[in-house]
Amino acid sequence: MNGLSFASPWLLVLLLAVPVLALLPRWWKSQMGPVGMRYGDTRLASSIGRSWKLHVMPFVPGLRFLGLALVIIAVARPQSGEAREVIRGEGVDIAIALDISGSMGTQDFAPHRLDAAKQIIAEFVEERKYDRIGLVVFSREAFVQSPPTLDHRVLLRLLEDVDLADRLRIQDGTAIGSGMATAANMLKDSTAKTKLVTLITDGVNNAGDIDPVTVATAAEALDIKVYTIGVGRRGRFPVPQLGPFGSGVTMQESALDEETLQEIAAITNAKFYRATDKDGLRDIYDEINALEKSEVEVKVFTSFDELAVWLLIPALILFLSELVLSQTLFRKIP
Repeated sequence: MNGLSFASPWLLVLLLAVPVLALLPRWWKSQMGPVGMRYGDTRLASSIGRSWKLHVMPFVPGLRFLGLALVIIAVARPQSGEAREVIRGEGVDIAIALDISGSMGTQDFAPHRLDAAKQIIAEFVEERKYDRIGLVVFSREAFVQSPPTLDHRVLLRLLEDVDLADRLRIQDGTAIGSGMATAANMLKDSTAKTKLVTLITDGVNNAGDIDPVTVATAAEALDIKVYTIGVGRRGRFPVPQLGPFGSGVTMQESALDEETLQEIAAITNAKFYRATDKDGLRDIYDEINALEKSEVEVKVFTSFDELAVWLLIPALILFLSELVLSQTLFRKIP
């Protein structure tokens, strides 16, 4: 990270004195009154036009004050700094398994469950700066949206592209086991000390050929924790439906297999959570964030390059130019 700073910025206040010093001679001259010489006849002198020297002469002293300004800035020690981070230790490898079945469009969250989950996941990702994070989405089948990566900007762009299954023109369903298995498979070869899956769903496993509890047992053998998060309020809520004649809304009863989700978490030495609104979901991810800390030590080193010499050299040139010009080309008659 490069930036310009000053070691003694308070010295820059002296710049306010430069225009005062520049105007002081003019003020003093106005107080003293004009100086004149007595001539017998001034008509010959008045017919002579002003030369270019007379036009330029008032600006010559300005070289001195411009040089003085550069000296003041140089004395304040301008510096160009470059910061470098040295990271020791290791982060946590995380796979997020996100349900995108049609019921995730239920509008008991604002605007609906999936969009709320995406927003909270994005906040979670931004806080895990040193962790490799991957993303799996699942409905009737599971798909890798992003492999584990430290490039969180790319991950967040891919997260934005996630949508409900019917809008993506893929088969609906809730294959919790397949989603878990795909997420765990991304972490099985990881050498990180801590590996975890966060599973977000609002339904019951009704698709896929893999039993979620069996996947949990395999994940525990691989030392992968699975935090399970059930989203949605109990009751009937409006759910958007995309049909052959356009979109509509139907009322559906929320269905969540809490017992299976609790069993999955218990097998893998993790926790089960139930989120009934966006703030609750945010609190859950804050708790996971606090429980699973990255063992990373970050040291920041900043090296500075002094820039004063690049101001002192032109200042010296300006001083010498003013001195030479005032004593030669623009010399005044005493």
